[in-house]
Amino acid sequence: MQSIKDILKNFDPLKDKYISRDFQAFGIYLAEKLGEPKRKSLYIKLAKTIPRPVLEEALRFVVDSKARNKGALFMWKLKQLGIFDKTKNSKLVKNQSKSVKISD
Repeated sequence: MQSIKDILKNFDPLKDKYISRDFQAFGIYLAEKLGEPKRKSLYIKLAKTIPRPVLEEALRFVVDSKARNKGALFMWKLKQLGIFDKTKNSKLVKNQSKSVKISD
């Protein structure tokens, strides 16, 4: 894992002019390590919303494996770590409990 100091040393303002935040650099790093440069926007979004230690743990798991599709394995590991909830179902349950009235 590169430190922020190393990333800033390699930063070229003419070439990397659209990378201005740390999570953007980490998202691009994830896309390169997983071999999916076309989906860098997805990994930037994940780096922005999900805590970095969780992403690093999933990345270590994937890098150590011999998977053909590393991106799919990465997403599976995030699901195993409990990052993705079924938010639609939980909202549905909350709304149903509020609208139910018990009459005597």
